[in-house]
Amino acid sequence: MIGRRISQTRAWNAGRRWLCPYMSSAPCPIPAAAPTEECGRHFSSYAKAPFSLTNNPVNFYIPYVVQRCQFSSNAVADLPMEGTVDVPLAQTGEGIAECELLKWFVQEGDKVEEFQPLCEVQSDKATIEITSRYQGRVSHILHVPGSIVKVGETLVKMAVEETQVPSVIPNNLEKEKPVDAKLNKYSTGGVLSTPAVRSLAKEHDIDINDVQGSGKDGRVLKEDVLKYAMQKGVIKDPSVTATATATVGELLHGEESCSYGSAEVAGLYEDTIVPLRGFQRTMVKTMSMAAKVPHFHYVEEINCDALAELKASFQTNNTEPGIKFTFLPILIKSLSMALSKYPMMNSCFNEESLEVILRGSHNIGIAMATPYGLVVPNIKNVQSLSILEITKELSRLQQLALDNKLSPADISGGTITLSNIGAIGGKFGAPILNLPEVAIIAIGRIQKLPQFTDDGNVYPASIMTANIGADHRVLDGATVARFCNELKQFIEKPELLMLHMK
Repeated sequence: MIGRRISQTRAWNAGRRWLCPYMSSAPCPIPAAAPTEECGRHFSSYAKAPFSLTNNPVNFYIPYVVQRCQFSSNAVADLPMEGTVDVPLAQTGEGIAECELLKWFVQEGDKVEEFQPLCEVQSDKATIEITSRYQGRVSHILHVPGSIVKVGETLVKMAVEETQVPSVIPNNLEKEKPVDAKLNKYSTGGVLSTPAVRSLAKEHDIDINDVQGSGKDGRVLKEDVLKYAMQKGVIKDPSVTATATATVGELLHGEESCSYGSAEVAGLYEDTIVPLRGFQRTMVKTMSMAAKVPHFHYVEEINCDALAELKASFQTNNTEPGIKFTFLPILIKSLSMALSKYPMMNSCFNEESLEVILRGSHNIGIAMATPYGLVVPNIKNVQSLSILEITKELSRLQQLALDNKLSPADISGGTITLSNIGAIGGKFGAPILNLPEVAIIAIGRIQKLPQFTDDGNVYPASIMTANIGADHRVLDGATVARFCNELKQFIEKPELLMLHMK
């Protein structure tokens, strides 16, 4: 028979609340804690008190929860008023596993507002700005421009106010193991420095925390590391090291550096490694897949005398400011008119199910050569656009492509591709399919060539060569030939566009 009664009391002391089980004569096992200004954390812990029902002591636990209070508890370690959060590379589009980091808009130590752009990345589909979800200060940049970053990998660490830090469970805090001192040797801690400077310090086996920074807010500069290295006798001539690290520093601040150094600096006839990035990496994948598809090509010459007259008339009577008419918008509209009669050319092939999907919209892709590689944005719903509207949309896409600002919507959803190799100067090309499309058309430059009439007379004509590449799994030669004749008719007699246009 238990002859002793267990009771619980609650003690209140200067606004602090204690909850603990104890014996009638046992003192409270939780010491008084000094109040703090404000605690915004949610955590749970245990009050622990020994008591005895028999001769053997028993530890008795009662869980309690503390929420948004005005004091701190010794049950968990106090967290600092500022916390560090990781800003990862988010999913930028379906099927995107990695992106190339193009440039940073911020540096370590900079203050950042919510939704402020942090950096610019490029996937195999588009260029995207990564914005901040927090308001705080940049504490650690983990990648330099040109790096390939996986989706979910941390881009930058930010110091933010405590209220923005995700909730922390004390049990997880207790399980955390201290970082190995050897691995932590080159970490910045509270030191401000760029990745290039940290790399320089690591190269010379220098703990950057020992270097006195001369920059703003104590930032450690490259000169500080070199000066410290000279004092320690690690290096004798800092000019060589400064030259070697200049390129890395320029990359960090988004400055372009030439990949092809002069022979005087890099040495005579040295090989240069140029990594493929962005659209170039995409071309490697898509062309490798397209090479497995059986292609055939159909070539035709087209008389463009009437097309040249129509283009000149458009430009003469143009009242739109900033609009310059070229042959390409008329060719795009002519292509759309021909697709209306031969919808099989405007289809895509599903290899797994052996199905052909006839696309309802004429989303005509235009191959564009840019400083960042080949890209194929497409003009949506060409069948419902006028030549003037096509001209404006084409101009918009060309400008975005040159600025490397094309969105995923601009690039995705194409149904057939038109490659204007004549804009560069070529007469003839054998284009490769842009899968899953089943046809692609390459047009050469327009040139004056002698032509013969039926009675043998010679006359000059503006001739353009069109080469149609087709997926032979879906299209046969007769279908492509008839389609090409239809396209040729609209180009040589552009008045038919008015006759059939809806």
